Amino acid sequence: MGLLSNNNDSIGVVLLNLGGPDSLQAVRPFLYNLFSDRDIIRLGPSFLQKPLAWLISMLRSKKTQGMYGQIGGKSPILDITTAQAAALENALNEKAAGASGRPAQQFKVFIGMRYWHPFIKDTIQRIANDGIRHLIVLSLYPHYSKATTGSSVNDFKKAVTAQGLHSQYIEQWPDFPPYIDALAELVADGISRLKGNEFDLLYSAHSLPQSFIDEGDPYLDHIRTTMEHVNKRVSREPYNITGYKSLLSFQSKTGPVKWLAPSTEETIVHLSRGGCKNLLVVPISFVSDHIETLYEIDILYKELAAKHGINLIRCEALNTSEKFILALKQLVLAQLV
Repeated sequence: MGLLSNNNDSIGVVLLNLGGPDSLQAVRPFLYNLFSDRDIIRLGPSFLQKPLAWLISMLRSKKTQGMYGQIGGKSPILDITTAQAAALENALNEKAAGASGRPAQQFKVFIGMRYWHPFIKDTIQRIANDGIRHLIVLSLYPHYSKATTGSSVNDFKKAVTAQGLHSQYIEQWPDFPPYIDALAELVADGISRLKGNEFDLLYSAHSLPQSFIDEGDPYLDHIRTTMEHVNKRVSREPYNITGYKSLLSFQSKTGPVKWLAPSTEETIVHLSRGGCKNLLVVPISFVSDHIETLYEIDILYKELAAKHGINLIRCEALNTSEKFILALKQLVLAQLV
């Protein structure tokens, strides 16, 4: 059943994302917020979580500031998510006009970040102040994990309870056909930049502690599902690309626990030993550029690949690609049926 009892009601759409430091000075408090979240990593008993998060953020901030310094001095995630929200709002409203010329359904798209501004609780207050009572909450993580979508949705539900808003949640979409189409288009474009040379395709996903998967977290299954569907899609018209080897690796692990393997670094070295000369890296668990694409892949992994004789090209992030915005639009509209 859809949200609307009256076609003239306004609908709020909230895009949930991680957030990122908007300046070098914001790096340390951002890291503190991140490591304070026990849904991501448990730092000893619960009463030690925040003290240990403070210590880790202090120890890591200088190195992390150096990384952000190489990609413009801040995370681009807010700028990109803001652009995605604006494009989605335009797409949702462009065909909503009724016979009178007035919007039959008016959508307003908001952003709620988990670890930096605009925080989820502040976004909910803004929505309430705007008088919007109906919400569709869309996680910008296609692949569900309790550490990403789970943590963000739990935070949202806690904050929204006092406002009396009616909310629907879109928490996973790893095989949603328009999303697969959008990603396949970018993969095919990346392959075209290899100019017909033989290549391997490496899907690089953000890592998780292995214990999450052992406890039933569906993240790894969702990643593999997307890989399978994208590979099938690029094998058909209009791309007709086949005959390559595709692999899965993991990046961005933090902390001493056992993480998903193999790492992207290890995989690049392994591929070089097998004779790989051209490699397309697809940042599969990311829908926008941020430090994992712009620093880890574009700088660290590209240098590592070159050192081992591999020409590494990264598939463009989805960002505000036309097909991706269409996919988000269709995810939202499906909730109104």
